[in-house]
Amino acid sequence: QVQLVESGGGSVQAGGSLRLSCAASGYTYASAYMAWFRQPPGKEREGVAAIDNNGRTSDADSVKGRFTISKDSAENTLYLQMNSLKPEDTAMYYCAADLRGVATMKPSGPHEYEYNYWGQGTQVTVSS
Repeated sequence: QVQLVESGGGSVQAGGSLRLSCAASGYTYASAYMAWFRQPPGKEREGVAAIDNNGRTSDADSVKGRFTISKDSAENTLYLQMNSLKPEDTAMYYCAADLRGVATMKPSGPHEYEYNYWGQGTQVTVSS
């Protein structure tokens, strides 16, 4: 059974940092494209960053230079290091996996329709 479990969310002041983790199990982790998405209050879910099975990454324009996606294949864990946080980064953050082999790297970050397994999310709140 595929499981994705996020952790690391919380409340932080603007300019601060957080590191999100996503523990993955139930599939061949190393071969799957993985991604982070977020859903701000009252808005649609949007792609944040993706990483492919070779470690190549892609970030949304809104987080370039501030967020870094990475993975530890030995630990089956996906990370999102978030620095210089802004109030507009406030959202529920989700990790996702593509187990169908359809995702591709795009210059502007991941697209939701390419990912078929999702975690439950972790809340990030940034105060000004």
